[in-house]
Amino acid sequence: MKRILLFLATNIAVLLVVSVVFNIVIAATGIDARGSAGLLIFCALFGFGGAFVSLWISRWMAIRSTGARVIERPQNQSEEWLLRTVQQQAQKAGIPMPQVAVYQSPSPNAFATGRSKNHSLVAVSTGLLQSMNADEVEAVLAHEVSHIANGDMVTLTLIQGVVNTFVMFFARIIASAIARGDNQRGGLAYFGLVMLLEVVFGILASVIVMWFSRQREFRADAGSADIAGKQKMIAALRRLQQGRESELDGTMLAFGIKGKRSTIGKLFMSHPPLEERIHALEQRR
Repeated sequence: MKRILLFLATNIAVLLVVSVVFNIVIAATGIDARGSAGLLIFCALFGFGGAFVSLWISRWMAIRSTGARVIERPQNQSEEWLLRTVQQQAQKAGIPMPQVAVYQSPSPNAFATGRSKNHSLVAVSTGLLQSMNADEVEAVLAHEVSHIANGDMVTLTLIQGVVNTFVMFFARIIASAIARGDNQRGGLAYFGLVMLLEVVFGILASVIVMWFSRQREFRADAGSADIAGKQKMIAALRRLQQGRESELDGTMLAFGIKGKRSTIGKLFMSHPPLEERIHALEQRR
């Protein structure tokens, strides 16, 4: 229930912020939002606006949705080690010290998020700390630190913004052409078609986003190999391979460290198969 309320609150905030920006731009430029140019601007504002608002509050949302506890004063040696390890890795990667958090979950997972390198978070599950040894946890932490150093959150947001823009734009252009007899952009048929087309185009467009997500995992693995050592990262991936292949929580799918293979193939996977990640590291000099 809490996750649903947070989701609704996020969407309301996105709509409010983007609507204000849209009205300001239209008033300042005098662009006709009913034309193709105005419609494209409208879609870009909503597409990029939604993506960037989500990025801006991503750290807060991640903490709230997982119930993660940010380590400010370490309560035990394990937490002291986590802070010290992330600090050393951040220095190697040339980024400011991220917040470090632990959340309760039996599944061995970790994620990195935040709106920038200066406002980032690395979180690990209790399941990961319990199922991996120190070297393997160190490699996973380095993987997440590499995500931050590579600017993956911002880049993924830009890609999502472009995808959102064109999904919204083409859905409305095609719906307008089909529903000409229904007052074009004002009738029920038009709005029904827009919703249907946005779902279809959104599914197709997710292939692009997922492709980039898979590429960033390979880069983060390579970054972990540079920071913590190649063999440690391979050992961590093999440890995950030994566990059961369970799908990550939908909210954290973009930030987790593993993905589930489906019969429809890798097109809709956010993460490459573990064997491919291991093979890529083994081939790396």
